[in-house]
Amino acid sequence: MAQRRSSSPDGDFPTVFNRIVENIEQVIQGKDEQIRLALMCLLAEGHLLIEDVPGVGKTLLAKAIARTIGCDWRRIQFTPDLLPTDVTGATVYNQERREFEFKPGAVFASVVLGDEINRASPKTQSALLEAMEERQVTADGVAYKLPDPFMVIATQNPIEHEGTYPLPFAQLDRFLMRLSIGYPSQAAEIEVLHRHGEHSALLDVSAVCDAALMRAMTDAAKTVHVAESVHHYIVALVAATREAPELSLGASPRAALGLLRAARVHAAALGRRFATPDDVKLLACSVIEHRLAIAPEAEMSGRSGGNILREILERVPVPIGR
Repeated sequence: MAQRRSSSPDGDFPTVFNRIVENIEQVIQGKDEQIRLALMCLLAEGHLLIEDVPGVGKTLLAKAIARTIGCDWRRIQFTPDLLPTDVTGATVYNQERREFEFKPGAVFASVVLGDEINRASPKTQSALLEAMEERQVTADGVAYKLPDPFMVIATQNPIEHEGTYPLPFAQLDRFLMRLSIGYPSQAAEIEVLHRHGEHSALLDVSAVCDAALMRAMTDAAKTVHVAESVHHYIVALVAATREAPELSLGASPRAALGLLRAARVHAAALGRRFATPDDVKLLACSVIEHRLAIAPEAEMSGRSGGNILREILERVPVPIGR
């Protein structure tokens, strides 16, 4: 560990990144792409929304990330009776000390799993907004900083809608990426049976880095060069989503910033000190799609946000050169 810290974060980035991925793959088999995207999301200081059916490993992924990076994690089971103060914390009276004191809520952890986030009321969902955007919680006029690194991994079930409250676009916009894990291949599922058949493979996972190294990698990714042409390409993409007649709501400036940060991490993970338009194009669907609202006419004709976005990616000119 000491050796990794003393060496250049830039030079070690791909090595450490791959080590973290391989460690998580001990418990999540056959999902290399999703694990890499989740890790990029963390290093880009973003939050992750996982939308998938039960039992595909959403919770396991959050636990494995927390164990691998050597940070604490907490799970919040979102239910209709969950209160905002259950998430953020509350000021209570300490009779022994005869003074009010702040009791931190479950959001005070480096990795926070918000399980079935759409089952809580909009008021409780919105309790996460400040934490996700400003990485702090304000109670009675006092701001309390959250840990660094800090990442919310929220899940929602796309099948069951009864008793749920769809996330508003203001909340969706706070998530840097939305992913689906999907069912494993037959070979990967057999591996799951072997590894998890007797006991949870999560128990065998140990940390391969720590919070300090994660912060160093995050800072290193911020130094990745992005040419002016790539900036223009990102802006052209988000502008095209706002002008598309099939969409009633396009991507926000926050989406453009998120795409820039994610592209830098992607480049750093590949050992490059500069980001390319291909980095942007590769990550665009994960970063932008969930922020789009489809126009009623397009929705009635069966169009999806993913299809529309892929058409935009095809028609927006890609800059050539750095």
